[in-house]
Amino acid sequence: MSMPHSPVDEAIATEAVDAATLVAENASLRDRLLRALAEEENTRRRAERTVEEARQYAISDFAREILTIADNLQRTIAAADRHPPETTRDAALIEGVQATDRMLQHALERFDIRKIDALGKRFDPTLHEAVMATDDDTQPPDTVVRVVEDGYTIHDRLLRPARVFVTKRRLQRPSNRSAGTEIVWG
Repeated sequence: MSMPHSPVDEAIATEAVDAATLVAENASLRDRLLRALAEEENTRRRAERTVEEARQYAISDFAREILTIADNLQRTIAAADRHPPETTRDAALIEGVQATDRMLQHALERFDIRKIDALGKRFDPTLHEAVMATDDDTQPPDTVVRVVEDGYTIHDRLLRPARVFVTKRRLQRPSNRSAGTEIVWG
């Protein structure tokens, strides 16, 4: 025996279904809104990082070009150091080149472009480019013994690797039966 539904009962049931539907829709919309806000915040942070990196590293290509000028100034100074100046005019010219080099190095440092200190350090493939391996029993293996071209970093990134000569791993003769063969220890 079922009771007939009254219009009031149907209205209450419809409102209850509608209220439950509305609560679910509200939760879904709230979730979507929170996700959209989080995504917007992530996008803003990424954009800020991109702008900051662009500001810091935008001069990298220009700086690499300037480094060739710095290299030439340093080569000129090194050549002048091998030969004493013959006249006061020569001495003044050398002093001018040295002053220009100091000014250039200062300008590079203002933009956080720093020379890599490689000589005497352990070879690091992230900072150095080995152009030759050389024998040198006075240094441990994988030690930079000559810098052919200075390397530089800009902020925390490599701008140009230092081109270097590195000591080879030592060849040693074992003291066992196979004393006639050389073994590379490394």
